[in-house]
Amino acid sequence: MASSRPVIGIIGAGRLGTTVARQALKTGYSVYVANSRGPESLELLLDVLLPGAVAGSVQEVAHKSDVIILAMPLNKYRTLDPSWLAGKIVIDAMNYWPPMEGEIAEFMNPAVTSSEYLQQYFSQARIVKTLNHVAYNEIEAHSMPPGHLSRRAIALASNDRIAAMQVEQFIDTLGFDVVDTGDLHQGKAFQPDTKIFNARLSSDEIKRLVT
Repeated sequence: MASSRPVIGIIGAGRLGTTVARQALKTGYSVYVANSRGPESLELLLDVLLPGAVAGSVQEVAHKSDVIILAMPLNKYRTLDPSWLAGKIVIDAMNYWPPMEGEIAEFMNPAVTSSEYLQQYFSQARIVKTLNHVAYNEIEAHSMPPGHLSRRAIALASNDRIAAMQVEQFIDTLGFDVVDTGDLHQGKAFQPDTKIFNARLSSDEIKRLVT
């Protein structure tokens, strides 16, 4: 494992969180995992599916990690203390999708993306919207080495360009090209019910859809 690599923390141990954790472990990252039920509830999961990952409380994982992936239900975001994520790069892999989670009042304004609301709430975090438009099982199944002609792309958006570049490096190691679409508002291009969401696209195809 390269010592310069960031430590990855994943909050949410469902299908997406587990898959990203497993892929990150395969590529040499240190990975911490937390869920709402506490580290004891994760012992079997880590033993069977994520050997090498370390369980902790949400606060512990946030403290120990450089890049934190929010892979929890969006309607639970206020259970996190904003101070825990202050100064951290935070990947928002969540979606506002009323058919799945019901209507959430603060996310119902179509002029503001869910990630923009999260940036307001976690005001000192460095939010990067990405990993939300790929099916969890395809993160492993579609992973390919750099330069592969059939390599799939993943879109991201952030108000922090340095954070965006660091997340781009992380996603590249997971096996995907990255298209930086711009600031968080541009994340609207790959939210649910868009042409990018859950579509298998190359970098050029995503670029055409966001320009």
